[in-house]
Amino acid sequence: MSFPTHRPRRLRQSPAVRRLMRETHLAPSQLVLPLFVREGISEPREISSMPGVRQHTLDSLRAAAVAAAEVGVGGLMLFGVPVVRDAVGSGADDPRGILNVATEAVVAEVGDALVVQTDLCLDEFTDHGHCGVLAADGTVDNDASLERYAAMALAQARAGSALLGLSGMMDGQVAAVRRALDDEGFTDTLLLAYSAKYAGAFYGPFREAVDSQLQGDRRTYQMDPANAREGVKEALLDVAEGADVVMVKPALPYLDVLADVRASVDVPVWAYQVSGEYSMIEAAAANGWIDRRGAVLESLLGIRRAGADTILTYWAAEAAAWLRE
Repeated sequence: MSFPTHRPRRLRQSPAVRRLMRETHLAPSQLVLPLFVREGISEPREISSMPGVRQHTLDSLRAAAVAAAEVGVGGLMLFGVPVVRDAVGSGADDPRGILNVATEAVVAEVGDALVVQTDLCLDEFTDHGHCGVLAADGTVDNDASLERYAAMALAQARAGSALLGLSGMMDGQVAAVRRALDDEGFTDTLLLAYSAKYAGAFYGPFREAVDSQLQGDRRTYQMDPANAREGVKEALLDVAEGADVVMVKPALPYLDVLADVRASVDVPVWAYQVSGEYSMIEAAAANGWIDRRGAVLESLLGIRRAGADTILTYWAAEAAAWLRE
């Protein structure tokens, strides 16, 4: 009987050998937890389409931030849900607006333990739900939106945010925000560009989480799911404009784009495991169709394997606790 020269199974023969030979590693510090804080509520509110995720009060937000820091999560991404919205998203750059107040509170609580980050986009703050301001004809005005982003960036930086997540997908947003920050002395504030953000079908639960007022869709500024090369182009443009980190969003449906971006840029590459990805696994696990913990960790490992240095995920704190066991 002829025996093979190579026996790959030797590398899988025991847990100790498998750990030693593992190509991709997942650590708590590589995870960022998105958190929602809602103005005008006295108790946290469960998000029905995202089991286990809440809209927080300021007090419960602080507690969630402390819990995340204790298990070693690398960062928090904050989203604000205001009571009052208007056409230009005035609450976004109001120093006493919910997101900026929450940022100050979280920075004071855990700012030395992890990276406090803020979503820089107008969609939560506008009464039409778009990520920018609208022109007279109802389309999103790119350059007018950049002016609002610059004002929002300064408000967030003043509130203490260490990293601004530019998620609006306006052309030139990185350059506009970088210039505004540098002119005011915020040269150390990091910029995360949501470079390849696709107009896909996986955002539904998030829109419940932020009480989205969206009318229509975002296909004129978010990317066509059919396009991969364009995602690399967007990332290269953002790096040229001064992005410190670039992002692919969603994660699992766009692992090919993630891998291509990782191979094309020399800055950290992140991925956002979005609400729809979270809710699909939670729903399947609740029905007993899959092993929840196994599926969560495997999905995160797959995103890391494709090239993500860091992952935004609603399981960040829970997964971090598992990884520390």
